[in-house]
Amino acid sequence: MKIEKTTKIGELLENAPEKAEILLNAGMHCLGCPASQEETIEEACMVHGIDVEEIVKELNA
Repeated sequence: MKIEKTTKIGELLENAPEKAEILLNAGMHCLGCPASQEETIEEACMVHGIDVEEIVKELNA
């Protein structure tokens, strides 16, 4: 699965649940929140003050 900044959190967790650890380690502790499921990685990064390009690179590594 190619992960992009427009990938929704719910889609990511459904297709690659092992990637949750990367998001949790970055400070995104709201992964279980229903609202976060429809958020894109870019939107979540903006809310949490995280560099989206860095996270996408790490998620695809």
